[in-house]
Amino acid sequence: MDDTDDVLDAVGPRLRALRRDRGMTLADLAATTGVSESTLSRLESGQRRPSLELLLPLSRTYDVPLDDLVGAPRTGDPRIHLKPIRRAGMIFIPLSRRPGGVQAFKMLIPARPYPQEPTPQTHEGFEWLYVLNGHLRLILGDRDLTLPPGEAAEFDTSMPHWLGTADGGVVELLILFGLHGVRAHVQPGTQQG
Repeated sequence: MDDTDDVLDAVGPRLRALRRDRGMTLADLAATTGVSESTLSRLESGQRRPSLELLLPLSRTYDVPLDDLVGAPRTGDPRIHLKPIRRAGMIFIPLSRRPGGVQAFKMLIPARPYPQEPTPQTHEGFEWLYVLNGHLRLILGDRDLTLPPGEAAEFDTSMPHWLGTADGGVVELLILFGLHGVRAHVQPGTQQG
């Protein structure tokens, strides 16, 4: 078996893990990608070899680069070229490239000349954030908090929440997000005397 076979054999389990981490069923994925449930099932079980025709819609659905989807070995330039994601007027820069598990992002909330109307949302998961720059307005349930640089917060994202600028200025923060209640664990440093 050569390296190509090893890479292709690992695609099915990686696809199954991605789908489960995203909380999707084969029926959900089939509806989103236009690929039949049976083809997706055979692809995940290794009974069908992945092709570009099958992998492209999966890559778009999971929002991961094709190289990450197939686990292609990295070659050439070792730098990570981060591709910003724009959602709800904010910019998310992915800092982790591993599908599933805890995802790390740098988030930029642009300056706003007028206060923004909060629209709290809920979704499955757990979030930890750390304010790098600016003043973050965090609405969490009925609490309305302002976090200055250096402050952190963590919360279950099934609670209605909203992030924005507290004073109209730019806010930069780091976010760790995990599905299914995966929490960030911070170990306190030990002091040596």
